[in-house]
Amino acid sequence: MARRPEPIAPGPRHERVAAFRLGLSAESRAAMFLIAKGYRILARRWKTPLGEVDIVARRRQALVFVEVKARRHADDAAEAVSERARQRIVAAAEFWLAHHPADAERDIRFDVMLVTPARIPKHLVNAFDASPRLGPPSRRP
Repeated sequence: MARRPEPIAPGPRHERVAAFRLGLSAESRAAMFLIAKGYRILARRWKTPLGEVDIVARRRQALVFVEVKARRHADDAAEAVSERARQRIVAAAEFWLAHHPADAERDIRFDVMLVTPARIPKHLVNAFDASPRLGPPSRRP
């Protein structure tokens, strides 16, 4: 006799898959918003041994590393960019600059995109500063 497939129970795995899909959707919305504002997307979900950057973009002379946060409310999304997340993004940016030396002379910026349901993404330009760690363009790797 054939066994019936067991229903998928909501649980940690189901929640992780849902969060992953929500993140992909939010990153797509953020990337489209940036393109509409004149940015060129260089990479999405760029992974390094040191961390991941959701979006790497360029606009004029600026190289922008963008963290995308999706939450029900913009305030919750803004609070989700922790110090640990900032350190991870800066480390990944340093890795990018080491592998893309031509970008080391550009202005480097760290932005955050807050994505909430049924709203236009909120773009926080220069959301945090990493200049003590990255230094001016002449001192970068």
